[in-house]
Amino acid sequence: MEHLVLPKSSFDLFVEYLVRRGKVVAPVAKGNGQFVFSEVRKGSDIALQYIPTILPPKKYFMPQYETLAEYDTRRGQKLQPVVEVESLILFGVHTCDLAGIQCLDVVFSDRPKDLNYLVRREYITVIGLECNDYCDTYASCGLMGTFLPQGGYDLFFTDLGEYFLIHVGTQKGEDLVRDIPFLERAQSQHLAELEALRARKAQVFRPEVPVDRALLPRMFKEGFEAGVWEEIGGRCLSCANCTNVCPTCYCFDVRDIPDVALVTGRRIRVWDSCQNEPFAKIASGESFRAERSDRKRHRFNRKFSYPVKRYNRFFCTGCGRCSRVCMAKIDLKETITRLAQETGYLKV
Repeated sequence: MEHLVLPKSSFDLFVEYLVRRGKVVAPVAKGNGQFVFSEVRKGSDIALQYIPTILPPKKYFMPQYETLAEYDTRRGQKLQPVVEVESLILFGVHTCDLAGIQCLDVVFSDRPKDLNYLVRREYITVIGLECNDYCDTYASCGLMGTFLPQGGYDLFFTDLGEYFLIHVGTQKGEDLVRDIPFLERAQSQHLAELEALRARKAQVFRPEVPVDRALLPRMFKEGFEAGVWEEIGGRCLSCANCTNVCPTCYCFDVRDIPDVALVTGRRIRVWDSCQNEPFAKIASGESFRAERSDRKRHRFNRKFSYPVKRYNRFFCTGCGRCSRVCMAKIDLKETITRLAQETGYLKV
């Protein structure tokens, strides 16, 4: 795929072009150093320098509340399947969130395929945006290796001073930019500047915790009974903030919502969390993870151990959201450091 050059003086024109093509959502400043993905109408609405948004772009691929089926008993007892879709262009997605979308793609493409997710996915155009520097101290994208783009986008923007270098990643992306007159084909000097930026980033984005990423699954397996789980479990409030803001948490509950007359209704799915005590409770009343320490351990293993065995990839993207929003100040990097110390995996 080719690279294109967008002069920054034409950025507003580019956003106007996108808006004419459909609904555009991008990072927007909300005050107090917080950002959200929200609909934009012009380039000045977009925050090009931002820390990870409060909620990840997961909310567009897997809405918090989504109708799966509807029924009307006056027309029989059968449920009518529903697929809710919305065509949109998602602009400014950082590499950590691109990695999160890739994780969701892997999960929902696994058998049995989730057609609601996969159909909705096709309606979303993804435009990535490179982080040239660290967003804040909560990030662990150096440890997770997510500070460079590794696919998952249709177009990808890199800020190189006076211009953006755009990598065209898919046919959808190529179709989107094909007729834009103010885009230029990248020359060798543009690619050289990109290579220089990536080389500098390789020196800046170092592992935030001195452990070997390849050994993380083994460390978590050997540290199953480590004391750190009791410690953070004693602090945890079971508020589920960490799972709500995580770009790769995909657990959901399915509920039937009837109307008052019990004639019509909907079957919906809604975000759920392994940090809620009822999550692992079975019909007889027992819970497989009644203790908060068990639930915290499970969540960390769901990021660093279990998905590596099943999908050969980590489900932590290093975005730092879980640490950023935790009311108990449970920090992901501190937890990994403690576990590495207890298991002997911490490099000295």
